[in-house]
Amino acid sequence: MLTFLTGLGLGLSLIVAIGAQNAFVLRQGVRREHVGVVVAVCAASDAVLYAAGGAGLGALIEQRPGFVDIARWAGAAVVLGYGALAARRAWRGGEELEAAQDARQPDAGRRLRPVLLTALALTWLNPHVYLDTVVLQGSIAAGYGDDRWLFTGGAMVSSVLWFVGLGYGARFLAPLLRRPGAWRVVDGVIALIMVAVAASLVLA
Repeated sequence: MLTFLTGLGLGLSLIVAIGAQNAFVLRQGVRREHVGVVVAVCAASDAVLYAAGGAGLGALIEQRPGFVDIARWAGAAVVLGYGALAARRAWRGGEELEAAQDARQPDAGRRLRPVLLTALALTWLNPHVYLDTVVLQGSIAAGYGDDRWLFTGGAMVSSVLWFVGLGYGARFLAPLLRRPGAWRVVDGVIALIMVAVAASLVLA
């Protein structure tokens, strides 16, 4: 149990920091737009990556720095593109009306496919996710020997708890975002986060 809880704690410490993926999940949660799909994609992706780390894939990635470089530049491009879209929404406004309409008819906003593709891109094209889940978690899990899968299981549960809480808990922020200009501020902050993440990837 202690090993499981240690993995749970490490997983939460790695995932809680606000980044591109978390900002996207938060926005979808507030809009109540395909939240279940987004949460499932993010949690399942983390589970696959944690399992790969527990199986020892981290050592292989460390021997292939070119893979991380490709993911770094691709991830920077995707995150920067999403940031540009958020900046345009912040500039143009009108998001309050769209969000209010979506709140009355959950999951009636954007089509599922672009939302799904964005969730996948922000997850799998982010090199930090490989360093955190596969390399770092995998190397720590290896130190637990036969109990490494208990540690890995704890990390997997941390992702499920976090994304479910973030995605479905975000709707409680909806009343605050009905105020004029509130969504412009949110999208402005998201745009800044995305630009900062893209810059960190390029300059890494």
